[in-house]
Amino acid sequence: MPKTRTQFVCQQCGRVSAKDLGRCPQCDSWNSMVEEIVPSTATKPPASGIGLSLRSNPQRLSQITTDIDERWPLAMDEFARVLGGGIVPGSMILLGGDPGIGKSTLVLQLALELAGEHAVLYVSGEESERQIKMRAARLLRTFSQKEPLYPDKLFVVTETNLENITAHINAIKPRLLIVDSIQTTTNSELGSSAGSVSQVRECASNFREIAKTTHLAVILIGHVTKEGAIAGPKVLEHIVDTVLYLEGDRYQSYRLLRSVKNRFGATSEVGVFEMGDRGMVEVSNPSEAFLAERMVNAPGSAIAVTMEGTRPILVEIQGLTSHTPFGNPRRTPNGVDFNRLLLTVAVLTRRLGLKLNEQDVFVNVIGGLKVGEPAADLAVAAAIMSSIRNTPVRADTVLIGEIGLSGEIRMVNQMPARLREAARIGFTSAIVPCRLPRTDPWPEDIQILESRSLRQALDQAMTSNLKVA
Repeated sequence: MPKTRTQFVCQQCGRVSAKDLGRCPQCDSWNSMVEEIVPSTATKPPASGIGLSLRSNPQRLSQITTDIDERWPLAMDEFARVLGGGIVPGSMILLGGDPGIGKSTLVLQLALELAGEHAVLYVSGEESERQIKMRAARLLRTFSQKEPLYPDKLFVVTETNLENITAHINAIKPRLLIVDSIQTTTNSELGSSAGSVSQVRECASNFREIAKTTHLAVILIGHVTKEGAIAGPKVLEHIVDTVLYLEGDRYQSYRLLRSVKNRFGATSEVGVFEMGDRGMVEVSNPSEAFLAERMVNAPGSAIAVTMEGTRPILVEIQGLTSHTPFGNPRRTPNGVDFNRLLLTVAVLTRRLGLKLNEQDVFVNVIGGLKVGEPAADLAVAAAIMSSIRNTPVRADTVLIGEIGLSGEIRMVNQMPARLREAARIGFTSAIVPCRLPRTDPWPEDIQILESRSLRQALDQAMTSNLKVA
């Protein structure tokens, strides 16, 4: 009888160790080493008949046909935008997000839409068939129908065993497979528990081989860790073709579907949805949605234009300063990078002489959007200046620019697209850095106020003639 042995595998990075370690030496995570049983080669069953290695056949590049890779059009334009135009047959999509953010609702809406033309298999390892039908009834119910009309080509099964899921795929032969979630799927050939590194990696690899050999599109739902990353090793994100994150504050109605990897389209593309009673509703004009409740001429408010992939979005940035009796004032950002806020406060203090060392500074991005690019630096500085001076920023003006440590305003990318979006929404002027030579022409339907320094930009942004001290 062969002797079994065990090994310890890090659940964050996949490092293998012969003994238990309190801290992984590769990723420095604590208590992430989990014991797993290594199957013996003598008892390992033969490989299944599904796999790329059994079907490999070198072909000339000119002889390869691409007709099978035509995208499936989607009625959900925001989802199609993030994917690059639609779902590619044979592709694997990994969708991650916080618990309760709406991942299952979004993919069920997609399944109900595609099931009208293609066979769809929805595999759930966390919910029963009855729960899924109740959610589908809520999504399909209208005021004119007492009983919703369910699509005939949508198949639902509660299963976690990989071999059984493969048997269902062979029997139904769907065009789209949805697995909710990959952390609940197990391969009986492995002795580790569900959700471990080896189980997630092997199950995802099997789904990849099925997708590439049968041109079956696969959507995997993945759990996220407390740091916000998809649970499991990074190799899971390397296996799939597209990685999507569903972001948003659970106390806000807006949800952002962000692409961080896409082999068939642009990365960092964003689709905007609003969570309603009947699931995810597309927001075709997110700039107007984020500015709908804006208070005009309120001190501490400025408008920035941020780029999410290829889409410019106007967002309201609010700043508030409050005198503190303590020696260590607070810097509290919500939606902006903490280090960028510290840099902006330091430049305002050192270059413009503001006494922010006596003020608590709070910065908030309305709508739950997270702005990580430096193009919002000028709007953040204007919001802080407006709050401490109690002077509103010009209501018809957007501010675009990166702040340097010397107090200069630097150019950002895709400036013409940002200005066109601001003009379309109705803004009449924009404060931007001085134009660089050999740049694209700027739109003519918006007034451009060029500034070389932060002091000059803030003087132009304030409604009164009060000069910056």
